[in-house]
Order: sequence, then C-alpha cells, then structure tokens
Amino acid sequence: MKAGDRAEATEMAAGLNSDNMDFHELILKRQSTRKYLPDNVDTALVTKCIEAARLAPSACNSQPWHFIVVDDKELIMEMGKAAAGLGMNGFAAGVPVMIAVILEKMNFTAKVGSMLKNKDYCMLDLGIAVEHFCLQAAEDGLGTCILGWFDEKQVARLLGVPKGKRIPLLITLGYPDCEIRKKTRKTLEEISSWNKYR
Repeated sequence: MKAGDRAEATEMAAGLNSDNMDFHELILKRQSTRKYLPDNVDTALVTKCIEAARLAPSACNSQPWHFIVVDDKELIMEMGKAAAGLGMNGFAAGVPVMIAVILEKMNFTAKVGSMLKNKDYCMLDLGIAVEHFCLQAAEDGLGTCILGWFDEKQVARLLGVPKGKRIPLLITLGYPDCEIRKKTRKTLEEISSWNKYR
C-alpha cells in the first residue's frame, strides 16, 4: 500500500469511527452484567447486535450460527430456571432479553479442515461472533452475560430446537443496573512473550 493510500485509508477509518467510542474504552466497558433494569430493549438495538455477530469472520466463511431472540417474559423465566443450579445464574430468570446461540453445521471445507487439524473451528467461530454481539451491545449502553451453564435439553425443548442441534451458549441482554467494575487480569508478561514460548 502506498503512503498516500495508507493515509487515505486511515482518514476514512477515522471518519467512520467519529461517532463511536474508542475501542480500548469499549473493551473496558464490556463486562459480565448480572443485574439489569426492568426496561425493555428496543428491537432495533437487538437487531444491531445480531448484525454485528453476522459480520464476524468464520473458518471458510462457514458462519455456523443461528441466534434465537427471546423477549417473552414467561419464556425467559423458564429459560432462567434451566440456567440456574448449584448457585449459578440465579439472575437469569429476570433479564429483559435472552439470546440462545445455536451451533449450525460447518460447510464442507471448514469441516474437513477442522478434522484434519484437530481444531474445533466452529466453536472458535461461535466465540468470535458472540464477542462481536457483546461489544456492539456495550457500545449501545447495554449489558450482556455469556452463559455456558444451563440445561441444554430443557432450553432446546422450550425453544423448539431440533434434536441433534447444540446450544453452546446463552446471552443475557439488557440495560445494566450496576457500575462498571475494574478488570482484574493477569499481566501482559504473564500472558504473552515474543519470538518464543517462555
């Protein structure tokens, strides 16, 4: 890329992001929210989050996902019960919106690559799409929590998900009723190295 082209691309990117928060600010803002205001979430905002997930990259453009949006209060209560247990996810029954993330089949190329390399590409893809969803939500002032602990069979029954399809994750969504917490993470030195594993 020529210097002039690079400068133009940088200027365009800056223009595109002029109304959005800085990315570092966004990742500091995104957290697992377990307390929500009772306010309903505008359908357009939910759709915006799904659109962000839709645009996520995936192995061989396989896009192995389907998102079921649940905003029916009684259904959410039942899903919340399916997610609760052993002291986990007691908050889920009262959230404004819940998203069930369904794992769809990979395309042939991604499936072969996944088998040959012994890497679960579809689950990696799903994680990327879900993070896109959650970051978009955070940018729009919404809170999310990604749940992996729930009775999958019960959720599948509640949502009419066909047998044989997996539901790896649920996402809770709504307006947070809590402060942004300071993130506690390992140091850069603990989680990274340059040129070799240390």
